Order: sequence, then structure tokens, then C-alpha cells
Amino acid sequence: MIRLFLAFSSFLPLRANHFFGEFVGRLLFAFNSDAKIVSRQNLEICFPNLSQSDLEDVLRKVLIETGKNLTESGLIWNQSFKENSKLIRNINGENYLDSSKKTILLVPHIGCWEITGRVIAEKRKITFMYRPLRSSKQNEYLFARRNQGNLSMASADKLGILKIQRALNNGELIGMLPDQDPGEVGGIMVPFFNKEVNTMTLLAKLAKKHNAQVLMFWAKRLEKGRGFDLNIEPVNLSINGNDLESYVEVMNKSIESLVRKTPEQYMWSYKRFKSSYSY
Repeated sequence: MIRLFLAFSSFLPLRANHFFGEFVGRLLFAFNSDAKIVSRQNLEICFPNLSQSDLEDVLRKVLIETGKNLTESGLIWNQSFKENSKLIRNINGENYLDSSKKTILLVPHIGCWEITGRVIAEKRKITFMYRPLRSSKQNEYLFARRNQGNLSMASADKLGILKIQRALNNGELIGMLPDQDPGEVGGIMVPFFNKEVNTMTLLAKLAKKHNAQVLMFWAKRLEKGRGFDLNIEPVNLSINGNDLESYVEVMNKSIESLVRKTPEQYMWSYKRFKSSYSY
């Protein structure tokens, strides 16, 4: 069923694809979907001062963007990297990639994160860390579409960590999506939207160990299916100190600042606060 949905989405040009995604998002909002329940709770946690009417308005926009994210993924995964690149309207901050320093791309779950590495891989090698899905069939489907050409995937385990460290040492880019609960190992409790949350430490550890520059990297979804803007900005993780906790706190704060600018495009349907709240 999921493959049929993605296959259908992949045949639609982006404007029609996003129109379909909006329809899906409105269905998610109309019914008591899991995405609606989790997104509402996350928004209540992060924006406790929103009135009920404002909360409902933001929630509706969030689920519409969630729908677009679902449908555009099918399109992006089933296109070539070259076709993906045609969907990019502007690249802001591309000059930061020209640095001779080792570089880590910090990619939050905002906008169209699936297109980020694919566009970069058109010109240079990049390794992205990923967490394998529980379903082996779904994992194989996604891995085959993500692990292509200059884009390599590294699983979130010891072998994957060795792989991304080798990539760094070889002067290649690495990308990580650190705004997920890492589980019992590999995380510390630091603030995110003023709430303590279990947060991945790996990106910060790698940045310290390799003296690497960290670049926030995200693709903003444009209205009416016009495409995406890629944005690259440096993040100074050592601004408040050189200890690991300070690095991770700055990382979370930088993600939070970005989310506050475009809250509707963040992945609120993920149980980000499960270390502190029951869903």
C-alpha cells in the first residue's frame, strides 16, 4: 500500500504532487490520525502560550506540510539526482562548502530533508547517517533509493560511525539528522524549547574530535509547488564552552531557532519528547 502511494506520488509533477499532499494533510487534520495526535501534543509542549484557536490553525498548517512531505518523498526518491536538482530555486550559503575544513552538515527534520544530500551528491561525495526502519522490506526500498552515486548511507551503529569518520578523514562531507531520540545509549538530556529532551551526542563528539565546521543545512518548501530553497548556515557549537553538554545545547538551540522561523514545516509528528512525556 505504501509503495503504491509513493509510486503514484512519483508520477505527479511537483505542483500537482503538493496539491495532492495538501489533500492528504487535510485528511490527517480532519480525522483523529496519529500524526494529528502527536503533532498537537508536541505543539502544546513547545508553544504552551498559544490560544486554542491559534493552536488549531498551526496544527492544520503543520499537517498540510506533513502531507506534502509524504507525497514529495515518493517523487524525490524515484527521480534521478539531476532531476532533483531542477527542483531547487536558490542555494543560499553554498560558499561555506568550499572550506578546507572537515565539514558536518546538521540537517534537521524540517522542510524537505530528503532532497538535501541528493542535490549535494550531484557534485561531490557525501555520507549520511540513517536509522534503519523496523520493516526490512521498507528499509530495503528506501536504502536502494538513498544509497546511490556519490550519496552513501551509514547505519546508526558502530560500523556506521566508523564509515562516517573515514569519510571525514577523506575530506568528504557527512550529514546527520540529530533531532531524534537516540535511545538509551548515545544521548544526554538537554533543553529543546525549554524542555529537557534526550538528544544525540554523536554530531557534537565528531565536531570536537575532528575540529570540523558544522553547517545547518535545510531545504525550505516553497508555496504552490514552486520547488525548494536550499539554505546553508554555519553553527558555532563552541560558542558557550568546549564541553560536550555545551555543544549539544547549542545544537538544540540552533535547531529550535530555525523551527521557530518556519514551525509549520517541522516534523511535529515524531515523538521527540518521549524521554520526558507520555504519548
